[in-house]
Amino acid sequence: MSDTVRVRYAPSPTGDPHVGNIRSALFNWLLARKFGGQFILRIEDTDQSRKIEGSVKSITDSLSWLGIDWDEGPEVGGEFGPYTQSQRVDLYLSAANKLIESDNAYYCYCPPERLTMLRDSQKAQNRPTGYDGRCRNLSSLERAEENSSNPTPVVRFKMPLTGKTTFNDVIRGDVTWENRLLDDFVILKSDGYPTYHLASVVDDNAMEISHVLRADEWLPSTPRHILLYEAFGWDPPIFAHLPLILGSDRSKLSKRHGSVSMMDYKEQGYLPEAMMNFLTLLGWSLDDKTTEMDVETVINNFSLERIGASPAVFDLEKLSWLNGVYLRKLSADSLAEHCLELLDRDLGADVSRPLDWAYVVKVCSVIQDRAKTFAEVPYLSSFFFSGNYSYPAILIWSGMGDKSIKKLIENSTDTSEIPLPEDWEFVSDCLTAASVTLSKISDWNHDSLESQLRNLVEELGTSNRRLFGAMRVVLTGRTEAPPLFSTMEILGKKVVLERLQKGVKILDTTAK
Repeated sequence: MSDTVRVRYAPSPTGDPHVGNIRSALFNWLLARKFGGQFILRIEDTDQSRKIEGSVKSITDSLSWLGIDWDEGPEVGGEFGPYTQSQRVDLYLSAANKLIESDNAYYCYCPPERLTMLRDSQKAQNRPTGYDGRCRNLSSLERAEENSSNPTPVVRFKMPLTGKTTFNDVIRGDVTWENRLLDDFVILKSDGYPTYHLASVVDDNAMEISHVLRADEWLPSTPRHILLYEAFGWDPPIFAHLPLILGSDRSKLSKRHGSVSMMDYKEQGYLPEAMMNFLTLLGWSLDDKTTEMDVETVINNFSLERIGASPAVFDLEKLSWLNGVYLRKLSADSLAEHCLELLDRDLGADVSRPLDWAYVVKVCSVIQDRAKTFAEVPYLSSFFFSGNYSYPAILIWSGMGDKSIKKLIENSTDTSEIPLPEDWEFVSDCLTAASVTLSKISDWNHDSLESQLRNLVEELGTSNRRLFGAMRVVLTGRTEAPPLFSTMEILGKKVVLERLQKGVKILDTTAK
């Protein structure tokens, strides 16, 4: 490992950052933090036609949300600035001229129409597509003639026509490319802006970058970059190309796999600690069994040697599970703080505002074990705030554990067509009895509720599962909800009795 680690994250401001490029940022940051180096943020905006307003802010917001701080770059500065490539164009023009003067590059005057026809012809002949070198060896007179009709040529790098280019990738070992398979690529466009190849090499050298950790998709570009370094007489950095990230079905990662912009995950209620943990596991591992790791553990153990070459799999279910692990570590107060705004936004208009803080904390304490993201909290807790929900009477039997009824409901498009079981009157009587019993309780708390209702189960000759399951559906409108007695304690006596009476009425009305 180099004595001085200087790494960079160099995104293009062409949209919101997604999982793949933020994973690259994270691995660079971890390497810098492990070895006491510097992490540089550089904005590569030389493709002005693709630049999207607000993209830079989205990039910096995403990094800040995750806790990835940068030592040099926008908002921070540094001795190697500016850190936005559109402000460094003179450097690239100078570098391109040096390559031309050393006969490592040349002006190309070919119009776009010719290049299109060339590619079409190569494809028709099943040949590799690429520039044919027409302008590579023009005489001074020919260049002057071309320049008169096209005064804004591009600049192409002169690739060696023979031999091989080999470099060592920390993750993949030695990688070799046949030079003849690589065409003379453009390094400076007709608008005076550099391509990625020239700009990244010039900037990485100027900023003394020691390691380039980037996505696997840039591996084919690396021979070009190695040859650029050689043409300039510069030492290249250490390269490490991070493994691909695939969807859960092992196809190319896309939105259908749940991959969205990083700030979307924040909006969906994911914790930055969980996201950091999850991104770390996309290609790196501590061992073959550890899943949950805080950032300090990762930093202390991070090394390039632990990064695998095989594609990593983005599993949204795993991310949600991991987020749930972190969410459950929060105190009820902390969870309430995170969710108060979401609750205020997503609960129905019938819920009075402002929300009672103490009540919200109580609700969060019982739904915490069920939530995987903050965004789920309004749905998971809605029945605590409003009785404005409906359910088919037949759902009560599903709540009681009747598997045949549950299957009928799952396969039915209209639950009203499912007849109530013959014991509907007994179930109605049980709910009525529960209402009577609960109305006599003066000390409304978890323990007294449990004691009285368990005694009632014996008196009725039924089972805990059936009575408590029926009550759960009636009190929440769902077959799955937080523990019954804790739910009842929070709802309060008045609400519980009202909902039990409503449940009896729904049964009687449906049966008739």
